[in-house]
Amino acid sequence: MKIAVAGGTGKTGRPVVDQLRDQGHQPVILARAHGVDLIQNTGIDTALDGVDAVIDVTDFATMNAKKARASFGGATANLLAGAQRNGVRHHVALSIIGIDRAPTGYYQGKLRQEEVVQAGPVPWTILRAAQFHEFAAQVLAQLPGPIALVPKMRSQPIAVSEVAAHLVDLATGEPQQMAPELAGPRVESVVDMARQLIRRRGEHRLVLPLRVPGAAGKAMAGGALLPTQPGPRGRQTYADWLAALTPEST
Repeated sequence: MKIAVAGGTGKTGRPVVDQLRDQGHQPVILARAHGVDLIQNTGIDTALDGVDAVIDVTDFATMNAKKARASFGGATANLLAGAQRNGVRHHVALSIIGIDRAPTGYYQGKLRQEEVVQAGPVPWTILRAAQFHEFAAQVLAQLPGPIALVPKMRSQPIAVSEVAAHLVDLATGEPQQMAPELAGPRVESVVDMARQLIRRRGEHRLVLPLRVPGAAGKAMAGGALLPTQPGPRGRQTYADWLAALTPEST
């Protein structure tokens, strides 16, 4: 199959492209570096010519709700319009578990993305997945220095490679609308994840748990980002992921 990957140069998109190639499919990368800009609505029709399905793993790094909703909503609408014009038969979007229960600005953008997909003209599947094992590293990178403020929250993290493989399986099948939630094998404290990563790196940083104020922070600390229904579960634990880190990747 010829399958386009929106955001195919990102941390999630690269493994998806690799999975497609490994399985004998023809990936088409939709990214600015490949002449496609979903926000500016350029290059989409040329890239989607002859494409059977789209996997959308685009990301817009903003915690501002207005900007997140505009970015995710606008890019998704442009992508779906192009998909309809080119006869794409299946649109698969990656989302996040619990975004309707933890109203952060970023999650409001992801909810807007879901709304546009659900109301769009292309048969669809939305996969809500848990945070990746790399999540703790992303949190630590936001505030470098001797003290790390890490939000109190629980997650059931999963390997990005396992998410990529699942997205490919969904894209090559029939549209499911809301697919069962995908998470890792174990529930983890993000504060503990950060401490374990710091030890694995051989660093000396003090981790201070931070309760994020407001309804979103209360929800995240209370487990709002955990799956609520049975569904597929990854095999690699966070401990397995840490053990496999090389000095270059830590």
